Amino acid sequence: MGSTTTQTQTQTITAENVIRLFPDVDTHLATSHRVPTGDNDLQGYDEEQIRLMEEVCIVLDENDVPIGSASKKVCTCDANPFSRALLLTAFSVFLFDSKNRLLLQQRASEKITFPGMWTNTCCSHPLGVPGETGDELEAAVQGVRRAAQRKLEQELGIQAKGVPLDQFRFLTRIHYKAPSDGQWGEHEIDYILFIKADVDHTRNANEVQDTRYVSEVELKTMFTDDRLKFTPWFKLICESMLFEWWEHLDQGLEEYIGESKIRRML
Repeated sequence: MGSTTTQTQTQTITAENVIRLFPDVDTHLATSHRVPTGDNDLQGYDEEQIRLMEEVCIVLDENDVPIGSASKKVCTCDANPFSRALLLTAFSVFLFDSKNRLLLQQRASEKITFPGMWTNTCCSHPLGVPGETGDELEAAVQGVRRAAQRKLEQELGIQAKGVPLDQFRFLTRIHYKAPSDGQWGEHEIDYILFIKADVDHTRNANEVQDTRYVSEVELKTMFTDDRLKFTPWFKLICESMLFEWWEHLDQGLEEYIGESKIRRML
């Protein structure tokens, strides 16, 4: 398995530090966080994408323990120095068909963060709602599986019956940080989920600009095309682990499943 480098945080991420630096964080999980009408940070963006900024994200300490919740807007806005950005739960789904091709998506130009970039099948966040949260690793994994079902349907029209919860295989968590531009960015503990299924999909044009199935060779060729842009988390996973996992998709993947440590890629 590919090696990763762990770097020391400039400031430990604790509940006390987060509440002090980010007063907008609710110390309880909430069902919604309204984004104020006329919010200057969101002027000029797509109306549906602005609405999605009200979704409740789960705020974490550096050990993946939930602290509370905040709107997606608060969690991804880079108004503060990026080294202090909130840490939140995320997931990345890698869906393979029966030919072991990986389904990629190109993020829509309407997206507020990383618009137009190619990435894995589906990337998003579990929400502060019943069924998608959990303090312990096993419960958190089950929560991101439910969130993955929800987002696969919302972004790609993939029905839950085609991607059963028990078919999502949890591999590991990566802790990464990446700016999107001068205003927005991501700081996440990302749960990596694999699933193998032949599915019908219909993209939601407000979320997904394009899709394609690729083999390992085809994906590596895409990376040599300077015209294509890729999300930072997808590049990290590809450069460190993806191709080794891919080779063991049908035999030997069990060796890599359920890793308890957090891979720090900062």
